[in-house]
Amino acid sequence: MVHIPAGSSRLPLDDGLDELDEAWLRSKPGAKWARAGAGVIPSWIADMDFPTPRPVRDALVALAEGGDLGYSSGTDTALLEEKWAARMATRYGWAPDGGHFRLFCDVVQAVQAAVDVTTSPGDGILLLTPSYPPLWRAIEDSGRRLLAVPALEAEAGWPFDLDLAEEQAGRAKLLLLANPHNPTGRVLSRLELLRLGDLVERHNLLVVADEVHADLVLTGGPHIPFASLSGDLAGRTVTLYSASKSYNLGGMRCAVAYIGPAEVERRLASFPSELFGRVSVAALVSTLASWTKPGDEWLDRCLARLRANRDIIAQWLTGAGAEAGVHGSPSEGTYLQWLDFRPAGLSDDPAAWLLEHAKVMMGSGPHFGPGGPGFARLNFATTPAVLEEVLSRVHGAITGAEPNTAEPNTAEPNTTAGTTPTVGTSRVRTSTQ
Repeated sequence: MVHIPAGSSRLPLDDGLDELDEAWLRSKPGAKWARAGAGVIPSWIADMDFPTPRPVRDALVALAEGGDLGYSSGTDTALLEEKWAARMATRYGWAPDGGHFRLFCDVVQAVQAAVDVTTSPGDGILLLTPSYPPLWRAIEDSGRRLLAVPALEAEAGWPFDLDLAEEQAGRAKLLLLANPHNPTGRVLSRLELLRLGDLVERHNLLVVADEVHADLVLTGGPHIPFASLSGDLAGRTVTLYSASKSYNLGGMRCAVAYIGPAEVERRLASFPSELFGRVSVAALVSTLASWTKPGDEWLDRCLARLRANRDIIAQWLTGAGAEAGVHGSPSEGTYLQWLDFRPAGLSDDPAAWLLEHAKVMMGSGPHFGPGGPGFARLNFATTPAVLEEVLSRVHGAITGAEPNTAEPNTAEPNTTAGTTPTVGTSRVRTSTQ
């Protein structure tokens, strides 16, 4: 079994992309490691294990040493809009035109605001499922109707049932689109996006495009912004983007909304500005430091590590994972791996069983709504040693013993042919991000 290297709790001098001390990881105050129990390896919430990029840390140190942590003057906001537009043009070949730039404190806040101003209670909203929990909750908690577009089982990838999307579009007002997709890791092809675009135009829908993982495409070409497909679609789309996932800044709370539909902007402007809060000067500085040449050099190194980790998972899925009855298709984007534990006999909430029997903390499949039971989400934005330990524990827990849901498992290895683990009734209740 691979073990996480032990050592001091000091921050690594390099990027930490290849090796991190367990003591440093367990000393982190963020939710990912702080909520893990003794001996548990967390791979649940969508934070990376790596230190925040040095250009960001340096910028925050300079800000603190300058002694001014007051309100933003507005200059940083204007600069952020300029940097965002340049980034869209250089990375994605999209020159936004005719929309309105607005900052929110969080992508989830922007999603909720957009749902509230584009739809009314009872309206149908198309959503690719399973889904990042705040997206489907934004629909159901506000009294809208979730029109699920489920992922289909296939030999490779997770294609979505676009035929069903077509059937349901007549009952919809909005398409809420997460691409790259969380939790499946799918990156929709241009053909898939064009088909959705055609559906949107024919049924006169609005679109909220959550593209927070845009920088994290691991295979093929670059991310394709939905609004870049045509002028008409740009005028229907609210595009959401942030440095939070690609630069490990989830707690800094800064998100960009580029609002194509003029009516959506007018409705947002009708709300008191204080309702949405203000992005802090530290969040602005962090984002600006990310979108620099040193920041993007770090991102390139990070993507290389994520691709290598993706390869580790792919190899495991064809070897030890398959032996344990765990299925999955390596992610095309994000740093999230959607794993099917149903062949292993874990048909409800595998994450709860794994926490108890493998001391591994994954994202709970049922928390991702329709299509989630029997699955768990693995965050692989970590070092090879940590990832290999997680995979080793999962394999060992499933193949090495009959589970005991009442007490910690101390049974002898089970070699009975055809016997598979069963799921306990307990649930892991965590705020899955």
